[in-house]
Amino acid sequence: MARFNTRAAELRPTSRVTSTGRVLRTYEGGRGRERDARSELFLLAVANFVTQQTFYETGADRDDRFARLVGELAVTDSTWTAGLLGWLRGEGNLRTAAVVGAAEYVKARLDAGATDGPSNRQVVDSVLRRPDEPGELLAYWTATYGRNVPKPVKRGIADAVRRLYSGKSLLKYDTASRGYRFGDILNLVHAAPDPAKPWQGELFQYALDRRHNPDTAVPPASSRTLVAHRELMAVPVAQRRAVVTSADGAERLAAAGMTWEALAGWLQGPMDKEAWEAVIPSMGAMALVRNLRNFDEAGVSDEVAARVAARISDPAEVARSRQFPFRYLAAYQHAPSLRWAYPLEQALGHSLANVPALPGRTLVLVDRSGSMWGPLSDRSKLNRADAAAIFGTALALRAKDADLVEFGTTSRRLTFGKGESVLKILGRFGDLGGTDTTSAVRAHYRGQDRVLIVTDEQYAYNHHGDPTQQVPADVPVYTWNLAGYRAGHGPSGNGNRHTFGGLTDTAFRMVPLIEQENSGHWPWLE
Repeated sequence: MARFNTRAAELRPTSRVTSTGRVLRTYEGGRGRERDARSELFLLAVANFVTQQTFYETGADRDDRFARLVGELAVTDSTWTAGLLGWLRGEGNLRTAAVVGAAEYVKARLDAGATDGPSNRQVVDSVLRRPDEPGELLAYWTATYGRNVPKPVKRGIADAVRRLYSGKSLLKYDTASRGYRFGDILNLVHAAPDPAKPWQGELFQYALDRRHNPDTAVPPASSRTLVAHRELMAVPVAQRRAVVTSADGAERLAAAGMTWEALAGWLQGPMDKEAWEAVIPSMGAMALVRNLRNFDEAGVSDEVAARVAARISDPAEVARSRQFPFRYLAAYQHAPSLRWAYPLEQALGHSLANVPALPGRTLVLVDRSGSMWGPLSDRSKLNRADAAAIFGTALALRAKDADLVEFGTTSRRLTFGKGESVLKILGRFGDLGGTDTTSAVRAHYRGQDRVLIVTDEQYAYNHHGDPTQQVPADVPVYTWNLAGYRAGHGPSGNGNRHTFGGLTDTAFRMVPLIEQENSGHWPWLE
């Protein structure tokens, strides 16, 4: 048994995001540091909403950079790249980047004739976690590379289909709005049913019939959900609201796998108070969060609202939903009624449960410059500035002794009390124009034990110098990059300079690990 030559005995802590030593210019014109390919891909993957614009890069430019990096590393470092893609879809909870990355992984390896490391089939299967994702991957492949789908892609999708397809998933995701229906996918990948699931053969046949012969397709008796759904759909339109308002209305909707979106179409009329109250018991936690405004506009009763509030603020529900904290902030900002404020505040707190309680003194700097005010994605109403403020505030609240600072062209320290609401503190942040990270660090570093900067790492041409050089070399500086741009504002992976990325709290766990003199490892290699 090894007593001394263990992982904890490594020479000194390191960050996995590392610089090459080459100096580049940031988009603002400041001196930046080039990262190695693995580090650049990691930061881009966790920060990139595929096809979405950012302040400095178009969606196409970022997507091209993402595809190029995945393709390069799929050939030269297949095990690491396969691990990244599986982690992105799993713990990272980033669907699109994982699906696109898997397709690019396969394409690059097929083009290069590479056969070492994790198989193409295995990687495709690893990123498909939801029943609509086989269709997403097929749609991406055929739009990008044509309709000739290679066998590893087909086989990986077939493996996923056997895991994912069920009566409920067919009702939820096999809709006319999809380019690839379940039946199309089954035909294309030749997915045979799982022998361990005797009902699956009938389900697959029904999916095929539903696609090609919808007028005569009959759901299998083995699926109670599909049978109940068919019975519900047969109810005349004039009698449907009576079904909803009946004593067992909520139970019938749940048994038939009726989503709130499907219910609105089935009723062929408005979603009124009774309709919402009947479908709310079978709605998922995040569907509830997204519809709080609709509940208020329909006049949902206080009794039902209390049950909604209890569910969306339940720690187990928050953990199960795997949503990022900014989802709850967005709901808080747009829900009209104050009755949702406290439950959403609780939910946001639960979503930050893994933020560590850092000992000693901590300086937390939150970037509120112009480039941070763009939306997280084209479909999001929340911006990076507020996302950064959430994480910075959570760190400050959890730390033993923290200074919380916002910065842009200028900087200022924010006051807060222990146990105070994250949302309340968030209201104290402002819009501070350009970016002068160096001056902010210089002005507020007063011998703290560590510095953490939440930013997009872009700083202006007229503010020369590495911001991290304002801190003694023996004091760790952690940069949390929310954008994934190529050039960083300082080195990483050398001594006490570390860069993390993305919108999850995974990287926060690395801070105490590094300070305990354990080497910082990629999350999927821990």
